[in-house]
Amino acid sequence: MKKILTFKNFMLLLFLSVVVLSCDKDDENGMQEMEAQKNIVKTAIDTETLSSLVAALTQADENENSDLIGTLSGNGPFTVFAPTDDAFTALLQNLEGFDSLEDFDTEEEKTLLARILQYHVVAGVAAASTDLSEGQTIATVQGESVSISLEGGVFIGDATEDDAKVVGADVQNSNGIVHIINKVLLPQEILNTLNPPQDLVDLVIATEALSSLEAAVIKADLVETLKSEGPFTVFAPTDDAFTGLLMALGDDYNSLDDFDTDEEIALLRDILLFHVIPAKVLAADLAEGEVETALADNSIKIIAEGDTFVIGDASDTNATITGTDIMATNGVAHTINKVLLPQSAIDFLATLELKNIVELAIATDDLSILVDALVAANAGLVETLSSEGPFTVFAPTNAAFVGLLDILGDDYNALSDFDTQEEIDLLVKILTYHVVAGTEAFAADLSDGQSIATVNGASVGINLKNGTVHVVDATDDNATVVIPDVDASNGVVHVINKVLLPQEAVDFVASLQLKNIVELAIATDDLSILVDALVAANAGLVETLSGKGPFTVFAPTNTAFVGLLDILGDDYNALSDFDTQEEIDLLVKILTYHVVAGTEAFAADLSNGQSIPTVNGASIGINLKNGTVHVVDATDDNATVVIPDVDASNGVVHVINKVLLPQEAVDFVASLQLKNIVEIAIATDDLSLLVDALVAADAGLVEVLSSEGPFTVFAPTNQAFVDLLDILGDDFTSLSDFDTEAEIDILIQVLKYHVVAGIAAFSDDLSDGQEIGTLQGENVTVNLNHGVFIQDATETDAEVVIPNVEASNGVVHVINKVLLPQEVLDILFPPSPNIVELAQSVDDLSLLVDALVQADAGLVDALSGEGPFTVFAPTNKAFANLLHQLGGNYNSLSDFDTPEEKALLAKILTYHVVAGAAVAATDLSNHQEFETLQGESIFAILNHGVFIRDKTHVDAQVIGADNVANNGIVHIINKVLLPQEVIDALH
Repeated sequence: MKKILTFKNFMLLLFLSVVVLSCDKDDENGMQEMEAQKNIVKTAIDTETLSSLVAALTQADENENSDLIGTLSGNGPFTVFAPTDDAFTALLQNLEGFDSLEDFDTEEEKTLLARILQYHVVAGVAAASTDLSEGQTIATVQGESVSISLEGGVFIGDATEDDAKVVGADVQNSNGIVHIINKVLLPQEILNTLNPPQDLVDLVIATEALSSLEAAVIKADLVETLKSEGPFTVFAPTDDAFTGLLMALGDDYNSLDDFDTDEEIALLRDILLFHVIPAKVLAADLAEGEVETALADNSIKIIAEGDTFVIGDASDTNATITGTDIMATNGVAHTINKVLLPQSAIDFLATLELKNIVELAIATDDLSILVDALVAANAGLVETLSSEGPFTVFAPTNAAFVGLLDILGDDYNALSDFDTQEEIDLLVKILTYHVVAGTEAFAADLSDGQSIATVNGASVGINLKNGTVHVVDATDDNATVVIPDVDASNGVVHVINKVLLPQEAVDFVASLQLKNIVELAIATDDLSILVDALVAANAGLVETLSGKGPFTVFAPTNTAFVGLLDILGDDYNALSDFDTQEEIDLLVKILTYHVVAGTEAFAADLSNGQSIPTVNGASIGINLKNGTVHVVDATDDNATVVIPDVDASNGVVHVINKVLLPQEAVDFVASLQLKNIVEIAIATDDLSLLVDALVAADAGLVEVLSSEGPFTVFAPTNQAFVDLLDILGDDFTSLSDFDTEAEIDILIQVLKYHVVAGIAAFSDDLSDGQEIGTLQGENVTVNLNHGVFIQDATETDAEVVIPNVEASNGVVHVINKVLLPQEVLDILFPPSPNIVELAQSVDDLSLLVDALVQADAGLVDALSGEGPFTVFAPTNKAFANLLHQLGGNYNSLSDFDTPEEKALLAKILTYHVVAGAAVAATDLSNHQEFETLQGESIFAILNHGVFIRDKTHVDAQVIGADNVANNGIVHIINKVLLPQEVIDALH
């Protein structure tokens, strides 16, 4: 009892049973007219075509715990789908080991039979065919359900793909109804017992001929993948197929256990994934063409061959399909007689037979010196070129190495003469210049003009000419590939007829005969003053420029140094006049400005507009004109290279006709002729009043601004001082009118407000919004808006009309306005009073002031605060009128003397105050409402004047509008305003 027979045979038997059971109408009607008084079991016994059903019930009831006959003889009601004898015959033919129902002879098998029979019984209902509906599902005694289909008849669906047809419907019984069907119904429980579900991995494990595939799947860690949902199609190589693969791999591979490195296991995984299609493809679905596999970017070919198909891989041998449609829960398997190989596996097979690059060189007589060189270098190159790679090696012949030794001269007769560490390092650089790592570049992969980076770090070039590959190094002679494409297990070798030389080797050869830069200068008469300067500087430059380098030196001629001394003036007649430490430091800066370290830049290496950092730290520029190199320094005059490319062992020298001057030197030269700030002011006609002011102030400012500094001075023009005097009025017609001690102090503060100490700030150093502290103590602010402007404490900025007048002790910016600090403004233009002070200064508001004090409600402090406030201030007469209206008890404000009366007075006063805004008369609108501090509102009435309406019937008139205070505005009115709260209290 292993499994149901093939689907095709089962369908054939079902078809035959349907034909046999499609009897004539009379027979069918006879079945429907069975006597209703019989129960279901008796009906079955009496029905000839249901004898097998009766036998099955009897056989199942042989188990002690089964009583199907007794149950179906009971009261019911039941609906029974009763298979015919032919239906049982068809079932038995599809079960291995079951020729009759008697073969269900074990307790387990009888239980199985009972579960099948229970699947045909519906308890609790007698369902006639007319009670059944399309798509209806009905639960059976077994526990699973059957389904109903009414298309072309009445059909009962089970867990298989084939429905049972009702061939005799509505057989009435005393305890139910029977529908005779042409097929035994099978629930999923029985199918699972007969054919336990297997995924692809279980299928492989259960198949003896796929044991090698099983081991491979486990080793490649693909078990979980092939157990997942899928669906997958697996072309499963047999054990013989794996044996064939191992034979092809050679003696190192006797079993799958020999796939033991990470690389080999990864290869095995790739091979297995190459057998998997991520879809369910049955034999009937196969069609010619390429099919993507689970191995990314790798396809197999389905190839038609006669009436069947074979499978093509990356090899020349196709696989034959030996078994198809082996079903699994997550896909299907087809067995094949060969392991399919992707291209990666083909490449792996090929490498097993090849020598590595070192083995190949050892085996080649004409590369023996190359092998000796690799050993002599003792830099791990033998081990490197024996490793996995891939590498591309340009391998010089023995004759090529002999040619190199000839070039090096008499000191180099064999590789053993590379015996110093420097020489061994050079040999390593030469050898690594022949190796390209990370790629296996065959001749066909190379292109004309290609540049290839080597392990050395430098690149070689490729030149293709007449079908031959030439390799370009740092010399003028190319190497020719004489034997291309020698394949190795870890790369490819191209044999060449010349040792490739990187720039280091070319330089080494040249350096064998060259003087260093200092020796070259000493040997050149026209550079004698340069040599003297190097010695005089005493800064180690002689030793530095005698060292390894490389350096590029721009060397001034003797005439160039004489020209520099002429520029410096009478105090400098020879280099010995650089005798102070400051001057010696300057000489060092000038000399280091001629030296570029770390590079050997020949004229051909220089480009127009190039900027080159020097040892000084500053850069020089390059200007190329009419084939001549000019060197740009910090001056306006370029130096011309009069003798370029004088090669030295540690660099190159370009002789120039001018001493290059860095900015420090330019500044030094300029400082020799610069005036100080006071001298500049004296020499400038339009600053004469500034000079007069400095003298008139007599505060030591002339001496301060003549000292070292640095200072930044904003210098007002004469017109700026004239404008200031106009602003100050008739008492100040000239600076001499600042004649009292207080006025002189004002002038001193004004002048100090124009001076910034400790920095010489040119206009480029200034930024928008920048605040700068002055000697006076307050800040000025920079405004860069279509020019440079200086903001003082006034509302008018000064414009810089002449920026960046350089002085020996700072910088002067000429401005068109005298800057005024707040300190001076406060003296010249005292600030406006607050509202309380304003009221105190107006005679006609004295009673208002008295009222504020009398109310004792903090109103004096409040109206002296920040505000803003709008106050409607009643005149003395307005208060007198109020007192008169209040009667004989109120003759003056002092009569508000009880706490209640003071509180009442406070409410009246706060009814005159609007907080949060200073509202001018011009801002008022007719019937505009204002909420007062008291809480109630007042209204503006604009009718041939400005009136304020309170809660009485008489409006107050504004008789003095817009009296500005520093915390608000006061409008004088002719009536005391009364809120409703006060009116209610008074009446």
